[in-house]
Amino acid sequence: MPERTVMRVLLADNHTLVRAGIRSLLEGVSGVEVVGEASDGQEALTLIKERNPDIVFMDIAMERMNGLEATRRAVKTFPRVRVVILSIHSNEEYVSQALRAGASGYMLKDAAPSELELAINAVGNGATYLSPTISRQVVDDYLRRVSQKETTPLEMLTPRQREVLQLVAEGSSTKEIARKLDLGIKTVETHRAQLMERLDTSLDARPHRARPETRRHAGDGADLR
Repeated sequence: MPERTVMRVLLADNHTLVRAGIRSLLEGVSGVEVVGEASDGQEALTLIKERNPDIVFMDIAMERMNGLEATRRAVKTFPRVRVVILSIHSNEEYVSQALRAGASGYMLKDAAPSELELAINAVGNGATYLSPTISRQVVDDYLRRVSQKETTPLEMLTPRQREVLQLVAEGSSTKEIARKLDLGIKTVETHRAQLMERLDTSLDARPHRARPETRRHAGDGADLR
């Protein structure tokens, strides 16, 4: 993504109050400009074309077109744009679907306000941002599967990845992990993204089980919330 003096942000959420709250928070962040708001996926795609944002904060459950489908289309049509999914769900199925759709980040709606700036800085620099609680939830699920002798043992991870994995499981933030392992924040974000890819591979290698896949309809609606 080309560097810009101001990071242009688009908000896509079907709740007006949520958009207003995020806009208010971002107005206090230096170097960030909110260039538009969308209430559904179709409108988000239209505004991406018209407003040329750098980053889109995308809700999942929206009418006409859900956030996952809008993300797939956005990153395919506008590859320079980075999408951060906003969701109330922390389980691995939703996170995996978002990353496979092309999202560069996944934030929970009950995250601390400071995470907005962290997410913008991370994805703006080409890294993947995941709320710390998301990372811990996915890691816990992964460790549980390993203890049950499911596929993809811990031995598949590098020593450094296992160190990062352990610290994430303990609830350490990206900054704390960087300090404890004497690494740069972007390096830690890269390790976390690689861990997500490996954990997702482990998930896909398991026997099939029901996932909350988006139900496709003629109008691209979905029952994901």
